Amino acid sequence: MANEFYALMGRMRYITRWGLMRNTFSENISEHSHQVAVLAHALALIRRDILKLEGPNPDRCAVAALYHDASEILTGDMPTPIKYYNPDIKGAYKQVERIAGERLLTMIPAELRQSYEHLVLEDDAEVTPIVKAADKLSAHIKCLEEQKAGNTEFDSAAKQTWEAMKEMAMPELDWFLDNCLGAYTLNLDQL
Repeated sequence: MANEFYALMGRMRYITRWGLMRNTFSENISEHSHQVAVLAHALALIRRDILKLEGPNPDRCAVAALYHDASEILTGDMPTPIKYYNPDIKGAYKQVERIAGERLLTMIPAELRQSYEHLVLEDDAEVTPIVKAADKLSAHIKCLEEQKAGNTEFDSAAKQTWEAMKEMAMPELDWFLDNCLGAYTLNLDQL
């Protein structure tokens, strides 16, 4: 039977992130993917409607972000320090992700596979940079939330994610950082 894909997608909530870190609160890839979708949509809208730059359709970015970690249903979430330890490990892990993505595609009805292919394999060249920026932004927001809760375990990760976002040199991301990020350090009463 080739229809297990949707049931597997529902299992994203069982895969936790930040496995090597002491977390004040846990985060699963389902929650993370939702946040990345919201952020990718926002970044694409900022690019189009505020900065008046050409770019991918915001709805396409949001949908791609929902599936950007789909392969982790089969592979689990590999911690960043391991995944990017050296080029050989990074390349091998990219291959593992690709194989997992291809396997997931076999679990979708044949008539729908083409519609999911770019989403699951993350190979849409126009959308991928926005989703990657949103993914890094989501990681940075997690760091800020942990720091706000007094967890200094995330101090280095906050610095690294900040530097990585600045290196992306994306005007829509910079606009978000300048105009929206500060709100994540506020409590409910301050919002």
